[in-house]
Amino acid sequence: MPEDQTPQRFIDRLALAVRRRGTPVLVGIDPHVDLLPPNVFASGVENRWALPRGKLAEIVKLFCSGVLDVVASLVPIVKFQLAFFEQLGPEGMAALSDLVSRARRSGLLVILDGKRCDIGSTATAYAQGMLGPESISAWGGDAVTVSPYLGDDSLQPFVETAVARQGGVYVLVKTSNPGGGLFQDLVADGMPIYRHVAQWVETQAVKTQGTCGYGDVGGVVGATYREQLAELREAMPHTWFLVPGYGAQGGTPRDVAAAFDPTGLGAIVNNSRGILFAYRRREFERFGPSRWQEAVEAATREMIAQLSAETPAGRLVGNL
Repeated sequence: MPEDQTPQRFIDRLALAVRRRGTPVLVGIDPHVDLLPPNVFASGVENRWALPRGKLAEIVKLFCSGVLDVVASLVPIVKFQLAFFEQLGPEGMAALSDLVSRARRSGLLVILDGKRCDIGSTATAYAQGMLGPESISAWGGDAVTVSPYLGDDSLQPFVETAVARQGGVYVLVKTSNPGGGLFQDLVADGMPIYRHVAQWVETQAVKTQGTCGYGDVGGVVGATYREQLAELREAMPHTWFLVPGYGAQGGTPRDVAAAFDPTGLGAIVNNSRGILFAYRRREFERFGPSRWQEAVEAATREMIAQLSAETPAGRLVGNL
């Protein structure tokens, strides 16, 4: 494909962006107010949550803009965790809208992480509001995350909207949190629930398959369950994985290696706190809070190098 020709469907745009950047690193934009570097606040602020919501949203936007400015040239995609903006009310959502626009202008693909799930008509409203270019979508997301708990009719509106608007959908299959197995590992008809979800997702991935071999419907599979990750990669050959749990939750390059195909495609690996708040990590304490952007860059480059050295993602470089 010529350098200036961009594919239309989401999954092919993602595959191309990953190849061009030479990395599957996904930076999660999760602006925990309590972890923000102190120098983004005015001196003398002791209780951050006592600030007016508008002021707090302004600070969050400033911080996230600084993160985007650093990572835009390094990674192919970012993921906004909606909860951290929703908790700031209308002002926080206005900040989110501006940040999504900024990310897209910077050439980044955008995932809106809200894990939506509801009955058909409501699911349609969620999907239409979140997916697609800003000219037809309120929020301008390239892809969204959804929960499968309500079943097929709650998921199909997201799939249909994604196909119509060249977007993507990531369905929770095997999550990274310690309590995920309470329901996901229950056995029904001889298989764990997560395998039933995986089966549905793989079927949809085949139906929405792009030229890269993967589908616009992907699966969220956590780095913290290495054996299940490998099992699901084998069971879902057409499904692109969004892999959370790297870094702060304990996931390592070795844990996520099985998520990739032999060419280094097939997965994007999320890191949120480990990158955004790298200034708090011992190995980057040399930067201190005042140089937090340098710490963000150093942590991003570190993760890129780790995945390149210890997973098939190392084969992406020069594989355009």
